[in-house]
Amino acid sequence: MYDLFIKGGVVMYPLLACSLITLTVILERAFFWVREDMRRNQKLVDDVLELCRQGKWQLVRESVAGSKDYVIRILVSGILHREFSMAKAMESAASEEIGRMRHYMVVLDTMITVAPLLGIFGTVIGIIVSFDLLGAGAIRDPQAVTAGISQALITTASGLGIAITSVFPYNYFNSKAEKAAKTIEKYATSLEIVYERLVQTDSKNGVKGEGSL
Repeated sequence: MYDLFIKGGVVMYPLLACSLITLTVILERAFFWVREDMRRNQKLVDDVLELCRQGKWQLVRESVAGSKDYVIRILVSGILHREFSMAKAMESAASEEIGRMRHYMVVLDTMITVAPLLGIFGTVIGIIVSFDLLGAGAIRDPQAVTAGISQALITTASGLGIAITSVFPYNYFNSKAEKAAKTIEKYATSLEIVYERLVQTDSKNGVKGEGSL
């Protein structure tokens, strides 16, 4: 590998930087999603919605204490601002959560685009070197000419390799973010419906919920 790296020429150094950045982002996002999946508590989400349906805000506060589930955080944001604008509060919280989920994805996307371009750049440099040698009468030494072609092939392969291996985790992380966004939308909408029904019921009966969150 070291010999191939040296033969690839100076373009291999920025390609190495691209590969290190890509690996760092992939590992960081992988740990992020493992942590978020472990923090998910579907039962708690269902319990919160049921308590909200009953208007038991104090019990909601006690049940969500210490929870790090991103869905719970969004629901709590909506509940805290229920008397003002529940929908806007949850929309703002959801935007922040989705932003965390898409963190560094633009970096990975950039590496997928830049790595092949750097590979092509190395290809062009290698071909230029080969033609310079041919123009200088080095046709008597085919090995010197093929060195430039070898350099071109190494950089192209390296750039494509980085891009190809980055596409799969990039698409996977994007799909995770999309799925999370749909989950957030689902439960945020459910909370809005539950709260609207509670308000309508309380208005008819002249009853208020138990305490406040």
